[in-house]
This record gives sequence, C-alpha cells and structure tokens, in this order.
Amino acid sequence: MSYFSTRPNARLMPSKPAKSAAAFNALKRDIMLGVLPAGASLTELELAAHFGCSQGTVREALLQLQEEGLVLRQGHRGTQVSECTEDEAVEMFRVRRQIECNGILRVVQAPSRTLFSDLNALFDEMMDAAHRDDELELASADRDFHRRIFQDARLPALDPILHRCLVHNHRFKISRSTAPRDLVATAQRHAAIIEAIESGDVARANAALLHHIATIVDLGPSVFPDVVQ
Repeated sequence: MSYFSTRPNARLMPSKPAKSAAAFNALKRDIMLGVLPAGASLTELELAAHFGCSQGTVREALLQLQEEGLVLRQGHRGTQVSECTEDEAVEMFRVRRQIECNGILRVVQAPSRTLFSDLNALFDEMMDAAHRDDELELASADRDFHRRIFQDARLPALDPILHRCLVHNHRFKISRSTAPRDLVATAQRHAAIIEAIESGDVARANAALLHHIATIVDLGPSVFPDVVQ
C-alpha cells in the first residue's frame, strides 16, 4: 500500500523548512491514526510530487519520522511504516516508567519558576483538544506535558528516549481503541499529577505519575505488578 491510496490531498507550503514540516506532520498524523498501516511503503519520488517539494525535503521529513520510530529506512529496500506491537509497547512503557519516575524525584526537589504555569497551560491545551474531539492534538499536548515535567529533572540526554516512548505509547493506545474514548477524562487525568508535584511531596508525586503511566493502557498486572490498576 502506498501513501497515495489513503491520502489524496496535500497542503503546499511556501518554503523548504515549512514544506518538510508539512510532509512530516501529515505523514505522522496518518501513521499515528492508523491511516497508514504498518508496512506501508513511502517512496521519496512519489511523496515529493504529492507534497510539491524536492526529494531532499521529503528525505528530511522521513528522517524525522525515523527518529521517532515511526518508519524504517532500509537502504535500497526503501522506507516502510514501522510495526507497533504489544511486545514493544510493554518495553516502551517500562522504559518510560523508569525515566519519568526517576526524574520526578529531582523535579519535586527543585522545580523551576515556570513549571506550574507551563503545566497548567498545557493542561488547558489538552482540555481544549478534548472538547474539540481531536485525539491527535490531545496526544501531542500530552507528550509536551510529560516532557515539560522531565525538563526540570535536568537530564537532557534522556529526553529523546522519553519522547520516542511517548510517541509509541500514544500510537499503540490509539491502535488498541475499539470504541470512541472519553477524551475529556483522558485530559483530566493529568490534573492529579500537577497537584501532586505542587504538594512538594516526593512520594505522592511519584505515586501519581506511576499510577498514570500504569493505567494508560490495560496491559495487565504482569507489566506493573506493584500498581493497583
């Protein structure tokens, strides 16, 4: 399956960076929502014609997608949408838990001056996206929320790893949805994290974040056996 059998329209942009961003955002959206399934081929020449840009610009977009783990670039075999398996999801959730829960200990001890205003603004963005029934925008603000918390842990080398885990978690969650989800409830789940960090109680903040991660998708007690689901 090619990209063009699922996405007939493209939005042309005026400059190379903007065109690269447009291609990246359009492809990412379709991968995250499952419009482009695992194994779908993405050809630079066809994508360049579709988005009205050069192959170099398309290549930039594909490299960004590769960095987020959404495509596999395999030399002469071309580029395909990556798999999104439960085995990978389980390991990604475990890695994410390790990074975020270790980071929250550092955050609570020395939060930055703008942390809470930033988190509240991102919470408002999530609520707005939820009320507009825009699951992908909600997921994007959700990722920004968690990365903003981790920013105050001052462990920047781990941020790209966390980002990839967050992207994969959201893609897996969306792929597992068999019925419309309550997006407002999904957004509201983050309020408890803000309150726990504001309390200054390290144990409370750690417990709130751990429970949040462990209950994103029901993968069973074998993944997080120490958390009440």
